[in-house]
Amino acid sequence: MKAITTFLGGLALAVTLTSCEADVVIGNPVVEPTLNEIMESHEIWYLDLNSSQGPLDVPFMTRAFTLSFDYGTLFANNNIAGIGRAGAGLGIDVGAYDGFGDLLTINHDLDGIHEFRVIVRDFNRLELRDLVSGTRYFLDGYSVNNFDYDRLFYNNIQYFLQEYQTWEKVYTSNEGAINEFDEENFLRFLPGSDADIFQSSKDRNGTNAGNLFYDYEGEYWVEDVTPGSLNKHLTLDYDFIGNDYFDLYVIDDGTIELFHESSGTTYEFKGKGRIVIKNNTGSKSRLLDVNRSREKKK
Repeated sequence: MKAITTFLGGLALAVTLTSCEADVVIGNPVVEPTLNEIMESHEIWYLDLNSSQGPLDVPFMTRAFTLSFDYGTLFANNNIAGIGRAGAGLGIDVGAYDGFGDLLTINHDLDGIHEFRVIVRDFNRLELRDLVSGTRYFLDGYSVNNFDYDRLFYNNIQYFLQEYQTWEKVYTSNEGAINEFDEENFLRFLPGSDADIFQSSKDRNGTNAGNLFYDYEGEYWVEDVTPGSLNKHLTLDYDFIGNDYFDLYVIDDGTIELFHESSGTTYEFKGKGRIVIKNNTGSKSRLLDVNRSREKKK
């Protein structure tokens, strides 16, 4: 991995920033960086989808939390589970890239070739403009040492819950009042068009994930206990008993703890069948949340 440099600092970057919307200018290679050098100048580029403008129709861009450009190889962090460790923080190899002038060509392993015009907004912020749709994507640059993987994880726990085929209950505390949730042995979390949904099953512990029968389906929400907090509330919308409220704690990348507020009971669930996300097939998408956010602003 190319070490983080200050190549874009000082005079070199200043030459490229000739206006508020500066094109990448290729000139004297000693002073002015090539496009590949710009893409490789930061180890991690966070994909700020909430600032994007236009239709989000490039699948691998709506799946990725971060992109990394490493000597022609494109890496992406698509999964929240294990983020910060996969690929030494860069994620998984998802394709190849090359830059010429201000044109960046990405050949994704599954989504094919996409071309973007690159505009330098700041020394650590880039705009990638899709040549087909005109959609504007924004990337913020970091080194792996100063990128807050924990914050990214806790801000996206709803996706973490979706990254396993199912969650199996493995522990119920002796403390707490008897309640109807005691009977639920499996939970599955899925993306939905209007809201994310969960399914629950009373099948026996040890049942194979592919053989489960889910008795119930409803909406779920993950919210901060206080704005910006790492502590989370999970709400499961059960029509027949009303909403169930839990304090949600992450024990490790495959185990969660749910404290049932009304009964005082603590449960632990382990993830079964981790889903490694590389493209848009059968996986969650950040696109749903971005579209919902846009609808709310209208």
